[in-house]
Amino acid sequence: MQKLLYLALILFTFSAKASTVDTLDVPSVVMNKAYKAAIVLPASYSKNQASYPVLYLLHGGGGHFRDWLTSTPDKNLVKNLADKYNLIIVMPEGETFGWYLDSPSDPTNKFETYITKEVIQKIDATYRTVKSNKGRVITGLSMGGHGAMYLSTRHPDLFGAAGTMSGAMDMNYTKFKVNADFTKSLKDRFEKLLGTSDVSQEVFVKNSIVNMVDAIKKNAMPIIIDCGVDDFLIDANRELHSRLLYAGVSHDYTERPGAHTWPYWENSLPYHVLFFHNILKKNGVTIE
Repeated sequence: MQKLLYLALILFTFSAKASTVDTLDVPSVVMNKAYKAAIVLPASYSKNQASYPVLYLLHGGGGHFRDWLTSTPDKNLVKNLADKYNLIIVMPEGETFGWYLDSPSDPTNKFETYITKEVIQKIDATYRTVKSNKGRVITGLSMGGHGAMYLSTRHPDLFGAAGTMSGAMDMNYTKFKVNADFTKSLKDRFEKLLGTSDVSQEVFVKNSIVNMVDAIKKNAMPIIIDCGVDDFLIDANRELHSRLLYAGVSHDYTERPGAHTWPYWENSLPYHVLFFHNILKKNGVTIE
């Protein structure tokens, strides 16, 4: 009996300290469709009435909103980071090839408007959040890295810092170091998303992060960028880094061993969250 009571006490203590995961319906008026988001609330959230800073964590191409909870080798990674830094972490839906932008040709793909005008408002209405860019940061992997940089650059009023892990910083898919079959698949999907597969067209050029350096410089937002040296997107990340240096834009840039894989992103995310924590602390919005 004593052993059972001891075990129950351990389990109660563990559960009392653990973060919780909500799955929230976030309907989209602009796309006339319902989507879900995963929200990790730190354990401390239920113990006070403070307003919490929020990290928006975006998934990559071919993925969905729960990827960061189910695909990392350590399934507790996001939950542990939420607890460690007293941070709400929101993982919204971006569809398998939505690119977190408003498609000029596909009315069912309006993910820029969805994230910036529907998801954020739903999160702020549902949870105790810091409702300003001082307490709102964003990052993501691959397509989500593009999304984080794209949304933060175009909406500096919403975000106070941004990051990208193995991000697709140039939408010119012909430069991706992938095989012919993958390139053909990308060509077909970009045709549907952007109305053309011709990478010389303005829609490819103006929406690529490597061509948004002037806007990034104007915003002067803290940025963290990293990519694995064996990643098929490394060249575009190096190009963005070079252009930011040339323009005199302060940013945190790192290359590490690794490829376009979940073990790499599991290693990367804690660096991003620490970077954001320091920014949020300077902004006076952290929960100690």
